Amino acid sequence: MNCTRKILSAALGFCAVGAGWATAQTPQPASQGASASQSSGQGPSLLAADPRAKIRTTVSLVMVPVTVKNGAGELIADLQQKDFRIFEDGIEQQIALFSVDAFPLSAAVLIDDDLKRSSADRVQKSLETLAAGFSVSDEVSLWRFDEVPELISESGFIADNDALLTQLKRIDLSSSFPGVGSAVMTGEPRVNTQSPTGSPKRSAMSVGHPNYKHINDAIYAAGEQLRDRPRERRKIIFLISDGQNAKNNTHSYDETLKLLLSADISVYAIGVGEANLNRGITFLGNNILSKYAHATGGDIFYASSREDLEGLYPRVSEQARNQYTLAYSAAKTDRSQPYHSIEVRVERPGLSMLARDGYYLNALP
Repeated sequence: MNCTRKILSAALGFCAVGAGWATAQTPQPASQGASASQSSGQGPSLLAADPRAKIRTTVSLVMVPVTVKNGAGELIADLQQKDFRIFEDGIEQQIALFSVDAFPLSAAVLIDDDLKRSSADRVQKSLETLAAGFSVSDEVSLWRFDEVPELISESGFIADNDALLTQLKRIDLSSSFPGVGSAVMTGEPRVNTQSPTGSPKRSAMSVGHPNYKHINDAIYAAGEQLRDRPRERRKIIFLISDGQNAKNNTHSYDETLKLLLSADISVYAIGVGEANLNRGITFLGNNILSKYAHATGGDIFYASSREDLEGLYPRVSEQARNQYTLAYSAAKTDRSQPYHSIEVRVERPGLSMLARDGYYLNALP
Protein backbone atom coordinates (compact mmCIF):
# COMPACT_ATOMS: atom_id res chain seq x y z
CA MET A 1 0.00 0.00 0.00
CA ASN A 2 1.35 3.44 -0.91
CA CYS A 3 0.10 4.98 2.29
CA THR A 4 1.91 6.88 5.03
CA ARG A 5 2.83 4.41 7.70
CA LYS A 6 1.45 5.26 11.10
CA ILE A 7 2.06 3.16 14.17
CA LEU A 8 0.88 4.13 17.62
CA SER A 9 3.13 3.12 20.49
CA ALA A 10 5.80 1.70 18.22
CA ALA A 11 7.55 0.11 21.17
CA LEU A 12 4.40 -1.87 21.98
CA GLY A 13 3.88 -5.26 20.39
CA PHE A 14 0.43 -6.70 19.91
CA CYS A 15 -0.82 -10.14 20.86
CA ALA A 16 -3.14 -12.16 18.65
CA VAL A 17 -5.63 -13.28 21.26
CA GLY A 18 -7.89 -14.75 18.58
CA ALA A 19 -5.38 -17.52 18.02
CA GLY A 20 -5.11 -18.28 21.71
CA TRP A 21 -1.59 -16.99 22.23
CA ALA A 22 0.00 -13.81 23.55
CA THR A 23 2.59 -12.75 21.00
CA ALA A 24 2.30 -10.95 17.71
CA GLN A 25 4.03 -8.62 15.36
CA THR A 26 4.66 -4.97 15.00
CA PRO A 27 7.26 -3.53 12.61
CA GLN A 28 10.45 -2.74 14.54
CA PRO A 29 14.18 -2.69 13.83
CA ALA A 30 15.99 -5.67 15.25
CA SER A 31 18.44 -3.77 17.42
CA GLN A 32 16.83 -0.42 18.26
CA GLY A 33 13.63 0.76 19.87
CA ALA A 34 11.42 3.56 18.64
CA SER A 35 13.10 6.28 20.71
CA ALA A 36 16.56 5.33 19.47
CA SER A 37 15.45 5.43 15.86
CA GLN A 38 13.77 8.79 16.25
CA SER A 39 16.77 10.35 18.01
CA SER A 40 19.03 9.30 15.16
CA GLY A 41 16.74 10.91 12.62
CA GLN A 42 15.42 7.69 11.13
CA GLY A 43 11.85 7.92 9.84
CA PRO A 44 8.90 5.57 10.10
CA SER A 45 9.92 3.69 6.95
CA LEU A 46 13.01 2.37 8.73
CA LEU A 47 11.05 1.71 11.88
CA ALA A 48 8.81 -0.62 9.90
CA ALA A 49 11.49 -2.03 7.62
CA ASP A 50 11.02 -5.58 8.80
CA PRO A 51 7.38 -6.45 9.54
CA ARG A 52 8.50 -9.90 10.67
CA ALA A 53 10.19 -8.45 13.75
CA LYS A 54 8.13 -9.02 16.89
CA ILE A 55 8.02 -7.73 20.44
CA ARG A 56 6.51 -9.47 23.42
CA THR A 57 4.33 -7.57 25.85
CA THR A 58 2.24 -8.27 28.93
CA VAL A 59 -0.78 -6.55 27.37
CA SER A 60 -2.95 -8.84 25.25
CA LEU A 61 -4.18 -7.15 22.10
CA VAL A 62 -6.62 -8.55 19.58
CA MET A 63 -5.22 -8.22 16.06
CA VAL A 64 -7.66 -7.60 13.20
CA PRO A 65 -6.43 -7.43 9.57
CA VAL A 66 -8.87 -5.39 7.46
CA THR A 67 -9.33 -4.98 3.69
CA VAL A 68 -11.23 -1.92 2.44
CA LYS A 69 -12.71 -1.54 -1.06
CA ASN A 70 -14.76 1.01 -2.93
CA GLY A 71 -17.93 0.30 -4.89
CA ALA A 72 -15.91 -0.81 -7.91
CA GLY A 73 -14.04 -3.43 -5.86
CA GLU A 74 -10.78 -1.47 -5.85
CA LEU A 75 -8.58 -1.48 -2.76
CA ILE A 76 -8.53 1.74 -0.73
CA ALA A 77 -5.06 2.50 0.61
CA ASP A 78 -5.25 6.03 2.06
CA LEU A 79 -7.23 5.57 5.27
CA GLN A 80 -5.91 6.60 8.68
CA GLN A 81 -6.61 5.29 12.16
CA LYS A 82 -9.23 7.99 12.75
CA ASP A 83 -11.28 6.56 9.86
CA PHE A 84 -11.89 3.25 11.69
CA ARG A 85 -14.09 2.15 14.57
CA ILE A 86 -14.01 -1.35 16.00
CA PHE A 87 -16.54 -3.19 18.19
CA GLU A 88 -16.29 -6.41 20.18
CA ASP A 89 -19.59 -8.05 21.16
CA GLY A 90 -21.28 -4.78 20.20
CA ILE A 91 -19.11 -2.66 22.53
CA GLU A 92 -16.80 -0.08 20.94
CA GLN A 93 -13.10 -0.61 21.63
CA GLN A 94 -10.18 1.80 21.59
CA ILE A 95 -7.71 1.13 18.78
CA ALA A 96 -4.29 0.72 20.38
CA LEU A 97 -2.27 0.05 17.24
CA PHE A 98 -2.68 0.87 13.58
CA SER A 99 -0.40 -0.26 10.75
CA VAL A 100 -0.43 -0.48 6.96
CA ASP A 101 2.72 -2.58 6.64
CA ALA A 102 2.82 -5.61 4.37
CA PHE A 103 3.41 -8.98 6.01
CA PRO A 104 4.93 -12.14 4.50
CA LEU A 105 2.49 -14.93 3.71
CA SER A 106 2.23 -18.52 4.81
CA ALA A 107 -0.15 -19.85 2.18
CA ALA A 108 -1.72 -23.27 1.72
CA VAL A 109 -2.95 -23.59 -1.87
CA LEU A 110 -5.91 -26.00 -2.13
CA ILE A 111 -6.67 -27.15 -5.68
CA ASP A 112 -9.95 -28.90 -6.45
CA ASP A 113 -9.13 -32.23 -8.10
CA ASP A 114 -12.70 -33.10 -9.04
CA LEU A 115 -13.62 -30.33 -11.46
CA LYS A 116 -15.45 -30.83 -14.70
CA ARG A 117 -13.10 -31.34 -17.62
CA SER A 118 -13.41 -27.81 -19.03
CA SER A 119 -12.80 -26.15 -15.65
CA ALA A 120 -9.94 -28.51 -14.80
CA ASP A 121 -8.30 -27.76 -18.14
CA ARG A 122 -8.43 -24.00 -17.50
CA VAL A 123 -7.02 -24.38 -14.00
CA GLN A 124 -4.33 -26.80 -15.19
CA LYS A 125 -3.07 -24.40 -17.87
CA SER A 126 -3.02 -21.45 -15.47
CA LEU A 127 -1.22 -23.04 -12.53
CA GLU A 128 2.31 -22.12 -13.60
CA THR A 129 1.45 -18.43 -13.29
CA LEU A 130 0.42 -18.87 -9.66
CA ALA A 131 4.06 -18.78 -8.53
CA ALA A 132 4.47 -15.20 -9.76
CA GLY A 133 2.00 -13.98 -7.13
CA PHE A 134 4.29 -14.89 -4.24
CA SER A 135 7.31 -12.92 -3.07
CA VAL A 136 10.68 -14.09 -1.77
CA SER A 137 9.47 -13.67 1.82
CA ASP A 138 6.42 -15.93 1.33
CA GLU A 139 6.12 -19.69 1.88
CA VAL A 140 3.62 -21.90 0.07
CA SER A 141 2.33 -25.44 0.43
CA LEU A 142 0.40 -27.19 -2.34
CA TRP A 143 -2.61 -29.47 -1.83
CA ARG A 144 -5.09 -31.23 -4.08
CA PHE A 145 -8.38 -32.66 -2.87
CA ASP A 146 -11.53 -34.50 -3.83
CA GLU A 147 -12.92 -36.55 -0.96
CA VAL A 148 -9.57 -36.54 0.84
CA PRO A 149 -6.85 -33.87 0.89
CA GLU A 150 -3.37 -34.71 -0.35
CA LEU A 151 -0.28 -32.62 0.37
CA ILE A 152 1.70 -32.61 -2.88
CA SER A 153 4.51 -30.16 -2.12
CA GLU A 154 7.33 -32.55 -1.33
CA SER A 155 8.96 -30.46 1.41
CA GLY A 156 5.79 -29.13 3.01
CA PHE A 157 6.19 -25.37 2.65
CA ILE A 158 8.16 -24.04 -0.31
CA ALA A 159 10.07 -20.77 0.14
CA ASP A 160 11.76 -20.71 -3.28
CA ASN A 161 9.82 -19.55 -6.34
CA ASP A 162 11.75 -21.78 -8.74
CA ALA A 163 10.98 -24.82 -6.60
CA LEU A 164 7.34 -23.73 -6.38
CA LEU A 165 7.12 -23.41 -10.16
CA THR A 166 8.61 -26.89 -10.56
CA GLN A 167 6.00 -28.35 -8.23
CA LEU A 168 3.15 -26.55 -10.00
CA LYS A 169 4.29 -27.95 -13.36
CA ARG A 170 4.02 -31.48 -11.96
CA ILE A 171 0.36 -31.16 -10.96
CA ASP A 172 -1.91 -33.20 -13.24
CA LEU A 173 -5.62 -32.57 -12.80
CA SER A 174 -6.52 -34.93 -15.66
CA SER A 175 -6.33 -37.90 -13.26
CA SER A 176 -9.75 -36.93 -11.92
CA PHE A 177 -11.49 -37.93 -15.15
CA PRO A 178 -12.67 -41.51 -15.68
CA GLY A 179 -10.22 -43.44 -17.82
CA VAL A 180 -7.62 -40.66 -17.77
CA GLY A 181 -4.49 -40.71 -15.63
CA SER A 182 -4.41 -42.59 -12.36
CA ALA A 183 -7.29 -44.46 -10.74
CA VAL A 184 -9.73 -42.83 -8.39
CA MET A 185 -8.25 -42.42 -4.93
CA THR A 186 -9.81 -44.93 -2.52
CA GLY A 187 -7.39 -44.84 0.39
CA GLU A 188 -6.42 -42.38 3.06
CA PRO A 189 -4.88 -38.96 2.26
CA ARG A 190 -1.13 -39.06 1.79
CA VAL A 191 1.30 -36.50 3.18
CA ASN A 192 4.75 -37.09 1.70
CA THR A 193 3.85 -40.80 1.27
CA GLN A 194 2.73 -41.01 4.94
CA SER A 195 -0.88 -41.50 6.09
CA PRO A 196 -1.85 -38.75 8.59
CA THR A 197 -3.29 -39.98 11.88
CA GLY A 198 -7.06 -39.75 12.01
CA SER A 199 -7.52 -38.90 8.32
CA PRO A 200 -10.95 -39.62 6.88
CA LYS A 201 -11.43 -42.77 4.83
CA ARG A 202 -13.40 -42.95 1.65
CA SER A 203 -16.84 -44.47 1.92
CA ALA A 204 -17.57 -47.15 -0.65
CA MET A 205 -21.07 -45.72 -1.00
CA SER A 206 -19.65 -42.42 -2.19
CA VAL A 207 -17.59 -43.83 -5.07
CA GLY A 208 -18.96 -42.57 -8.35
CA HIS A 209 -21.28 -40.07 -6.66
CA PRO A 210 -21.22 -36.75 -8.57
CA ASN A 211 -20.72 -34.75 -5.38
CA TYR A 212 -18.38 -36.57 -3.01
CA LYS A 213 -16.02 -33.64 -2.59
CA HIS A 214 -15.07 -32.73 0.99
CA ILE A 215 -14.20 -29.03 1.07
CA ASN A 216 -14.55 -28.80 4.85
CA ASP A 217 -12.04 -31.61 5.34
CA ALA A 218 -9.59 -30.09 2.86
CA ILE A 219 -9.73 -26.70 4.57
CA TYR A 220 -9.39 -28.34 7.98
CA ALA A 221 -6.25 -30.24 6.88
CA ALA A 222 -4.70 -27.05 5.49
CA GLY A 223 -5.67 -25.17 8.64
CA GLU A 224 -3.93 -27.72 10.84
CA GLN A 225 -0.79 -27.29 8.75
CA LEU A 226 -0.94 -23.48 9.02
CA ARG A 227 -1.91 -23.14 12.68
CA ASP A 228 1.66 -23.51 13.97
CA ARG A 229 3.37 -21.29 11.42
CA PRO A 230 5.28 -18.32 12.89
CA ARG A 231 2.92 -15.77 14.33
CA GLU A 232 4.51 -12.82 12.53
CA ARG A 233 3.19 -14.06 9.17
CA ARG A 234 -0.22 -13.71 7.51
CA LYS A 235 -1.71 -17.20 7.30
CA ILE A 236 -4.05 -17.84 4.39
CA ILE A 237 -5.74 -20.70 2.57
CA PHE A 238 -5.80 -20.08 -1.19
CA LEU A 239 -8.70 -22.20 -2.44
CA ILE A 240 -9.46 -22.92 -6.11
CA SER A 241 -12.73 -24.85 -6.45
CA ASP A 242 -16.20 -25.06 -7.96
CA GLY A 243 -17.67 -24.97 -4.45
CA GLN A 244 -19.46 -28.32 -4.62
CA ASN A 245 -19.37 -29.80 -1.12
CA ALA A 246 -20.68 -33.19 0.00
CA LYS A 247 -22.81 -33.55 3.12
CA ASN A 248 -20.71 -36.29 4.73
CA ASN A 249 -17.51 -34.37 5.51
CA THR A 250 -15.67 -35.64 8.56
CA HIS A 251 -15.41 -32.06 9.84
CA SER A 252 -18.41 -29.74 9.94
CA TYR A 253 -18.38 -26.15 8.74
CA ASP A 254 -18.61 -24.87 12.33
CA GLU A 255 -15.76 -27.09 13.52
CA THR A 256 -13.57 -26.03 10.61
CA LEU A 257 -14.38 -22.35 11.08
CA LYS A 258 -13.46 -22.58 14.76
CA LEU A 259 -10.03 -23.92 13.82
CA LEU A 260 -9.51 -21.08 11.33
CA LEU A 261 -10.58 -18.33 13.74
CA SER A 262 -8.56 -19.84 16.60
CA ALA A 263 -5.42 -19.85 14.46
CA ASP A 264 -6.07 -16.49 12.71
CA ILE A 265 -6.27 -18.05 9.23
CA SER A 266 -8.14 -16.37 6.36
CA VAL A 267 -9.63 -18.11 3.32
CA TYR A 268 -9.25 -16.57 -0.13
CA ALA A 269 -11.27 -18.46 -2.70
CA ILE A 270 -11.41 -18.42 -6.49
CA GLY A 271 -14.64 -19.95 -7.74
CA VAL A 272 -14.55 -21.76 -11.09
CA GLY A 273 -17.07 -23.81 -13.04
CA GLU A 274 -20.38 -24.21 -11.19
CA ALA A 275 -19.31 -21.61 -8.63
CA ASN A 276 -19.90 -18.93 -11.25
CA LEU A 277 -23.50 -20.10 -11.63
CA ASN A 278 -24.20 -20.59 -7.94
CA ARG A 279 -23.17 -17.25 -6.47
CA GLY A 280 -25.20 -16.61 -3.34
CA ILE A 281 -27.04 -19.95 -3.52
CA THR A 282 -26.93 -21.85 -0.22
CA PHE A 283 -28.69 -25.07 -1.30
CA LEU A 284 -26.45 -28.11 -0.64
CA GLY A 285 -23.69 -25.75 0.50
CA ASN A 286 -23.07 -24.28 -2.93
CA ASN A 287 -21.87 -20.97 -1.48
CA ILE A 288 -19.46 -22.61 0.95
CA LEU A 289 -16.58 -20.68 -0.64
CA SER A 290 -18.21 -17.36 0.18
CA LYS A 291 -19.11 -18.47 3.72
CA TYR A 292 -15.52 -19.36 4.60
CA ALA A 293 -14.07 -16.27 2.91
CA HIS A 294 -16.36 -13.76 4.59
CA ALA A 295 -16.29 -15.35 8.05
CA THR A 296 -12.48 -15.38 8.17
CA GLY A 297 -11.86 -11.91 6.71
CA GLY A 298 -10.63 -13.27 3.38
CA ASP A 299 -12.30 -12.72 0.02
CA ILE A 300 -13.89 -14.55 -2.89
CA PHE A 301 -13.35 -14.07 -6.61
CA TYR A 302 -14.79 -15.78 -9.67
CA ALA A 303 -13.03 -16.89 -12.85
CA SER A 304 -14.63 -18.12 -16.05
CA SER A 305 -11.50 -18.25 -18.21
CA ARG A 306 -7.82 -19.04 -18.02
CA GLU A 307 -7.09 -15.31 -18.38
CA ASP A 308 -9.30 -14.56 -15.38
CA LEU A 309 -7.39 -17.08 -13.27
CA GLU A 310 -3.99 -15.76 -14.29
CA GLY A 311 -5.07 -12.23 -13.42
CA LEU A 312 -6.52 -13.22 -10.05
CA TYR A 313 -3.57 -15.18 -8.67
CA PRO A 314 -1.32 -12.14 -8.00
CA ARG A 315 -4.33 -10.05 -6.98
CA VAL A 316 -5.26 -12.50 -4.22
CA SER A 317 -1.77 -12.71 -2.75
CA GLU A 318 -1.23 -8.95 -2.87
CA GLN A 319 -4.57 -8.28 -1.19
CA ALA A 320 -3.80 -10.78 1.56
CA ARG A 321 -0.32 -9.35 2.11
CA ASN A 322 -1.37 -5.68 2.16
CA GLN A 323 -4.08 -5.02 4.72
CA TYR A 324 -4.73 -2.49 7.41
CA THR A 325 -3.89 -3.96 10.80
CA LEU A 326 -5.92 -2.80 13.78
CA ALA A 327 -5.27 -3.98 17.33
CA TYR A 328 -7.10 -3.32 20.58
CA SER A 329 -7.20 -4.47 24.18
CA ALA A 330 -10.69 -5.83 24.81
CA ALA A 331 -12.63 -3.90 27.46
CA LYS A 332 -16.07 -4.28 29.04
CA THR A 333 -16.77 -7.66 27.43
CA ASP A 334 -17.35 -10.99 29.16
CA ARG A 335 -13.94 -12.70 29.11
CA SER A 336 -15.43 -15.91 30.47
CA GLN A 337 -16.95 -16.54 27.04
CA PRO A 338 -14.74 -18.39 24.51
CA TYR A 339 -16.03 -16.60 21.40
CA HIS A 340 -16.22 -12.85 20.76
CA SER A 341 -17.67 -11.16 17.70
CA ILE A 342 -15.86 -8.37 15.87
CA GLU A 343 -17.31 -5.56 13.78
CA VAL A 344 -15.18 -2.98 11.98
CA ARG A 345 -16.67 0.24 10.65
CA VAL A 346 -15.15 2.90 8.44
CA GLU A 347 -16.23 6.54 8.62
CA ARG A 348 -15.78 7.31 4.92
CA PRO A 349 -19.03 6.61 3.01
CA GLY A 350 -19.29 4.26 0.03
CA LEU A 351 -16.69 1.75 1.22
CA SER A 352 -16.97 -1.92 2.15
CA MET A 353 -14.76 -3.88 4.50
CA LEU A 354 -13.55 -7.43 4.90
CA ALA A 355 -12.59 -8.56 8.41
CA ARG A 356 -13.06 -11.75 10.37
CA ASP A 357 -16.37 -12.22 12.19
CA GLY A 358 -14.75 -12.86 15.55
CA TYR A 359 -12.16 -14.85 17.49
CA TYR A 360 -11.77 -17.52 20.15
CA LEU A 361 -9.90 -16.79 23.37
CA ASN A 362 -8.51 -20.31 23.60
CA ALA A 363 -6.80 -22.21 20.85
CA LEU A 364 -7.89 -25.74 20.01
CA PRO A 365 -5.87 -28.53 21.70
